[in-house]
Amino acid sequence: MYWLELAGEEDAFATYEAGCLVPGVELLAPGIARAGRVGDEVVRLAYTRAAHEAIGRTDATIASAVAALRATSIDRTGSVAVRARDVRGTAEISTERAERDLGQVLVDRGFDVDLDDPDHVLRALFAAGDRADHRAVEGADGEVADVCVLGWRTVVADRDFARKPTDRPFFQPGSMAPVDARAYVNIARAGPGRTLLDPMCGTGGIPLEAGAVGARVVAADAQAKMVRGTRRNLRALLNGTDWTVLRGDATRLPIVDDGVDCVVFDAPYGRQSKIERHELADLVTGALTEANRTSDRTVLIADRDWRSAAIDAGWNVTARFSRRVHRSLTRHVLVLTDGPGGAEETVIDPPTKASR
Repeated sequence: MYWLELAGEEDAFATYEAGCLVPGVELLAPGIARAGRVGDEVVRLAYTRAAHEAIGRTDATIASAVAALRATSIDRTGSVAVRARDVRGTAEISTERAERDLGQVLVDRGFDVDLDDPDHVLRALFAAGDRADHRAVEGADGEVADVCVLGWRTVVADRDFARKPTDRPFFQPGSMAPVDARAYVNIARAGPGRTLLDPMCGTGGIPLEAGAVGARVVAADAQAKMVRGTRRNLRALLNGTDWTVLRGDATRLPIVDDGVDCVVFDAPYGRQSKIERHELADLVTGALTEANRTSDRTVLIADRDWRSAAIDAGWNVTARFSRRVHRSLTRHVLVLTDGPGGAEETVIDPPTKASR
């Protein structure tokens, strides 16, 4: 068993992303999830900091953590360092004291302490408060949690995403943050041996992250300017990745039935009545229909809830999230699957400043 140290403040979303790549993921407490096993897939996660091999779990006090460590059988040798974290300040403990007291237990067991280059790092995560509430996420039941988990640091997420939008050869205002593009790519389950389609690629943020995790990329946009710009970005930033960028209508693409493994697209924002030749609603509905023809899994990001259009296009709404970007923009994320078994889920609202 492993502990996942989540990143960001949207625990349900982070846990869901991890669960799309890692088996048996369950939310335990603010910022902490559990997984049955982990591998290299953790490295590519956007909203997971690291995975730690579990050695103990108790309530979120230093005394309990020390007692749990004393009772644990340890089969490692060498030097150690202890790194404690009070997740978002929820447990109200002294991390300095936690590191000192837990470190003393390890010293008493014969370990040497090396804070600069240890052979092993013991991670102690303390968290208390309400778990997130989301029906699509195991363990996200809204109940109160009071947890300290102890584990040996095993895998650290790379979090080396594509260059910031403003630093790319081609940039347009409103481009999606790379960390979010990576998360949506992961939720689509893109990766080596799989092909991802972005039919509204814009400046290429989603294709960049798909290529970075080893997926073959097919990107399209109705605007010649965006096609040229995406090509510039992919050519400059993706090395050794198989990619194609074409100019095309998202409602009618030259791709065979079931020709790709997954689709991710960021639908146009704003209340404009026309997008190129389409009404906005017709464009999104048509793109969803085309996505269903070419794949069996889609992630749709938009500034409004397109569930009805997705259902009309033949999709099951497996999960949905509401993610606040700033005061005037909330992204609605739909995870869509083809075939039986889809279950519409409740929205998880992002934390407000007052609740952080």
